[in-house]
Amino acid sequence: MIKRTVLEMIPKFMYKGRAIIIYGARRTGKTTILKALAQGLEDLRFVNCDLIDGQEAFDFKTVDDILLNFGNISHLLIDEAQRVPDIGIKLKAIIDTLPKLQIIATGSSSLDLSNITREPLTGRKFEFLVSPFSTREIYDEDGIAAVKGGVEQRLVFGNYPEVYLEKTMPREIIGEIAGSYLFRDLLAFQDIKRPDLLKKLLKALALQLCNEVSYTELGSIVGLDRKTVERYIELMEQSFIIYRLGSFSRNLRNELKRAVKVYFWDNGIRNALLNNFSPLETRTDLGALWENYVVTERRKKMLNQRASFEHYFWRTSSQQEIDLIETENGNINAYEIKWKRRKSAKFPKPFLESYPEASLKLVDFNNYVKWLL
Repeated sequence: MIKRTVLEMIPKFMYKGRAIIIYGARRTGKTTILKALAQGLEDLRFVNCDLIDGQEAFDFKTVDDILLNFGNISHLLIDEAQRVPDIGIKLKAIIDTLPKLQIIATGSSSLDLSNITREPLTGRKFEFLVSPFSTREIYDEDGIAAVKGGVEQRLVFGNYPEVYLEKTMPREIIGEIAGSYLFRDLLAFQDIKRPDLLKKLLKALALQLCNEVSYTELGSIVGLDRKTVERYIELMEQSFIIYRLGSFSRNLRNELKRAVKVYFWDNGIRNALLNNFSPLETRTDLGALWENYVVTERRKKMLNQRASFEHYFWRTSSQQEIDLIETENGNINAYEIKWKRRKSAKFPKPFLESYPEASLKLVDFNNYVKWLL
């Protein structure tokens, strides 16, 4: 069993008068994490809000109702909390009434949990993102051989827990996750008038992996206006299907300032959308798969460490570029990401002249593991 990083982190944030909010895409292991936390707790109540009686536990109207429902426990664990209408307001009421009660709640997307709880629970919560397995988690359980030896498999099928642990049917499992679960929250909680075009847009983004995207161009491809394309992409991002990186610009006149690149949280989901599980040696998109995988794994590392960071890419109008810019505590770190090291790989001279203080690193198959641990 892979031990999740958040299991070590969450206890450090408990008993501080704040709710613990665990969110992330479906099938990433949130319920398993919640049950693991429950094993070490006493005087608890576990509420499954996928069930009607679980939702009804929050049908209180008065302080006396809150005291009656939750006053005799020390820990309230809520699975799929987004199923409860006005859950943010109701959690705030419970916290205000029972400040010593430790609440831990999970939800399957920021669309319906993080956003709903954000305003009511301002200053009353700690948030934790659960993603598919990280390189660190695999390394800690299975060692360096599993990390390096299995990377080609993960570039194609991704890091979802079921895919990694059940190695005999990766195509079927990731296909089911992409087909059965990918759009469930997106379509259920938002007014999507054309779900067919939403899926078409997602496939178009999969084809443009790690490339700059034009909302206008995407709209012409799928038959949507620019505003709707932007809205749909934002919803995909909040559902942890994709994320966007903006362009880094401070000094140069010809730096791109508004460009955006799209990455997928999991390579397997991206490949499932295109129904392309071909081995690496036959693929024409190996460079994009590698960049998406490495940048996403770096992102997981920084999030799991609760680091204060921002990620960008850098490009000029003359097409000089750097794959990843990471800023942290005022420092600028520039990374070129290559599957295989080339002697000719160099950082653009305009960047070096404009940002002499930046640290530079080439990340490839030979050194990527240390960078992600």
